[in-house]
Amino acid sequence: MNTTVAEAPIQLHRRAAARPAGGPWTREAIEALLALPFMELVSRAQAVHRAHFPAGDIELASLLSVKTGGCPEDCGYCPQSVHYDTGVDASKLMSPEAVLEAATAAKAAGASRFCMGAAWRSPTDRDVEKVAELVRSVRAMGLQTCATLGMLKPEQATTLADAGLDYYNHNLDSAPDFYPSIIGTRGYQDRLDTLQNVRAAGLRVCCGGIVGMGETRAQRAGLIAELANLNPAPESVPVNNLVRVEGTPLADSEPLDPFEIVRVIAAARITMPTSRVRLSAGRRELGEGLQALCFLAGANSIFYGDKLLVTGNPDVADDRALLKRLDLPVTGELGTANYAT
Repeated sequence: MNTTVAEAPIQLHRRAAARPAGGPWTREAIEALLALPFMELVSRAQAVHRAHFPAGDIELASLLSVKTGGCPEDCGYCPQSVHYDTGVDASKLMSPEAVLEAATAAKAAGASRFCMGAAWRSPTDRDVEKVAELVRSVRAMGLQTCATLGMLKPEQATTLADAGLDYYNHNLDSAPDFYPSIIGTRGYQDRLDTLQNVRAAGLRVCCGGIVGMGETRAQRAGLIAELANLNPAPESVPVNNLVRVEGTPLADSEPLDPFEIVRVIAAARITMPTSRVRLSAGRRELGEGLQALCFLAGANSIFYGDKLLVTGNPDVADDRALLKRLDLPVTGELGTANYAT
C-alpha cells in the first residue's frame, strides 16, 4: 500500500551527505548558504522569491492571545510560563464576543489571516471544542484562521479541521541540538508528533522558530534544515527575533546581529521557495531599514497589530506607512494584491 504524505512519519534530518538536486537540504548545505557574501545571498533569495511570488505581495496576519499566561512549560524565552515572574497574569479563555470584536478590528485594519493563541501545554478536548466554535465564527467573517494551542492529539486536530481551521501553528523553535538548552518540559519529538497529527487531519502548517537565543549559526542552519525537510514544508514559516523579557532566563541574552536575521530570512526563502516566510516577533527592534532588507530577502508576511501575544509590535499605521513607502502590495482577502493605502 502506498503511504500518503499525511501518513508519512516526520523524522529529524541529520544526514550529512551533500544535497542532491531536488533532494533534502542538509544542515551543511544551509550553513554554506548562510556563509555566502551577504549581497550574494540576498540576491539569490530575491531571485527565488520573484520566481515564486511575482506579485511581491505582503500577507498581513493578526495574532490575538485568547488565553494568556499560566503555561506549565518552561520555555526560556516565554513570559507566559508559570516558572518565571514576568508580570503576566494567567487568564481564562476570552469570550466569543471579545474574540469576534478583535477579529472585526483586524479585518477592518486589512488583515487577511486571524491567528488565535492560547497558553496551554496541551488543550483538553473541551478547550478544543471552544476554540473550534471561535474558528467557525471568525471564518464566517471571511478571514483565514490559524490557531496555536500547544500539543494536539489526532482527534483534536480533526475537530479543528472539521470546524474549518485553515492553519495550525506549532513552532520547532530551534535546532534539535540547541533545543534542550531552552526547553525542558517538552521534547523535540513531541513537536514533530503534533505536526504529524495536524497534517494527518488535512490542516496547513505554520511552523518556524526563534533566533537570537544564544544559538550558533550552525544551529540556525539546523533549524532551517528541519523546517525545509518537513514533508511537505510548512506553508507559513514565522521567523522570530527573540524579544528579551525581564524575568525570563533569556532576558540578558546578547542581541543577534540584525544582518544575521536577514541571512536567516534569505536561507528560509531559498530552501522553502513556495512558503510564506513571516517576519514575526522582534520587528520593532529591527527598525524600518532592516525590515526592508528582510522583505528584499524574501519575507512576504508579517504579524500585524500592536501586540504579539503579550509583547509589543509596530502599530498598524506605521506598518501601512512603511509598506507604502516600499511600494509593497498587500495580499487581499481573496488573494489579490492591493497596494497599501
